[in-house]
Amino acid sequence: MSNSGIGQFIPLILIFVIFYFFLIRPQQKKVKEHKVMVENLKRGDKVITSGGIIGSVERIVDNDKVEVQISNNVNVEIVKSTGIQGLVNTPETKK
Repeated sequence: MSNSGIGQFIPLILIFVIFYFFLIRPQQKKVKEHKVMVENLKRGDKVITSGGIIGSVERIVDNDKVEVQISNNVNVEIVKSTGIQGLVNTPETKK
């Protein structure tokens, strides 16, 4: 009787393990990388906002906000943790 009780939980445990390795763990890794990227923002970095606007960081206002220039004389304040989606990789031109 005890073997059949444990046998019923094996598929449930396997499903949890699969969800952990394919969904939960990669998401945690992505969140960690985003946090590191946001903490290392500096003036001049090109960023893309969560709304799809590309601009360059003009200054760090607080620990939680940055000022991004999206056009000439157009600066917006963005919350770092939720507003910045990622850095824009600009390839350097070779001379």
